[in-house]
Amino acid sequence: MTSRESEWLEAVKRGDDEAFSHLVDAYQKPVYNLCYRMLGNVNSAEDAAQETFLRAYKSISRYDTSRSFVTWLLSIASHYCIDQLRKKHIQSFSTDDEEYAWMAPVDPNPLPETVITMKEKQAQVQSLLSVLNPKDRAAVILRYWYGYSYVEIGNALSLTVSAVKSRLHRAKRELAKTWEYQKTGMLANGRVRNES
Repeated sequence: MTSRESEWLEAVKRGDDEAFSHLVDAYQKPVYNLCYRMLGNVNSAEDAAQETFLRAYKSISRYDTSRSFVTWLLSIASHYCIDQLRKKHIQSFSTDDEEYAWMAPVDPNPLPETVITMKEKQAQVQSLLSVLNPKDRAAVILRYWYGYSYVEIGNALSLTVSAVKSRLHRAKRELAKTWEYQKTGMLANGRVRNES
């Protein structure tokens, strides 16, 4: 935790709303990205990110300063998204929201072909993630997009380390099986796969 972050957290605990806005500014992108990857829809992700910050604000007095703040915040986001997925029983993704793609291009002015390819890959990844159950999806996102350790994922999702490893192993198998099915399905439909 940075000293600046510690100052903001202490100020928030004293009732300083402006200090909380600094925390929102600092972490809105990772929270939104996690919510988008979990829910697959821009509007749902925006709502979930907003709800995450609202819940964090309301429970800031219970925040354990020995934990990483961003881990705590992403844990709130993960649990909220899992609850939303369970409530709605959705396992889908939106391709209408591609202008808000969750993986920003490295090049600020990419060629049109690059943008199209990137959007196709992002939709494909989102489609793959949508086959996983919500907790497995959260574990995969926290591990492979945020680089969380097994212990951090366990803390964020209220799982043991062995349960995290098991979920990740099962999720990787499921993703590989789905990927293989999509590839062979595309070939069987007479489409030519782009190998770029």
